[in-house]
Amino acid sequence: MTFKMSAIALAFAVSAMTIGTASAADPYGNWTRPSTGTQVNFYNCGGKLCGKIVAVKDQSKKSTVGTVIMKGAAKSGDNTWKGDLLDVESGKTYSGVVTLESASALNLKGCVAAVICRGETWVK
Repeated sequence: MTFKMSAIALAFAVSAMTIGTASAADPYGNWTRPSTGTQVNFYNCGGKLCGKIVAVKDQSKKSTVGTVIMKGAAKSGDNTWKGDLLDVESGKTYSGVVTLESASALNLKGCVAAVICRGETWVK
């Protein structure tokens, strides 16, 4: 009985460690903007965070696929990266902030003069 209890306790401890590791999420991968259906792939580029458009729902925006909208964003907190963010609509570049809200939610916002900001939560 004691051996069985030890084996169960060990299995539980290993399971808990695995779950803890799995929940340590990162922003890498494909994320979808619910309002437009646009998909961006966030990836590691030289130790920084970069993102490019990989798919669009609106076929009139098909020419934006492959456009890098964020490059060189540096980690600025536990779940936050800051860098330049390209608005493909206007062609303007803003201060961008990526905040990982959870393993399945990421907030991407652009700011003008660090005062006027607009953002939206993207989903995995």
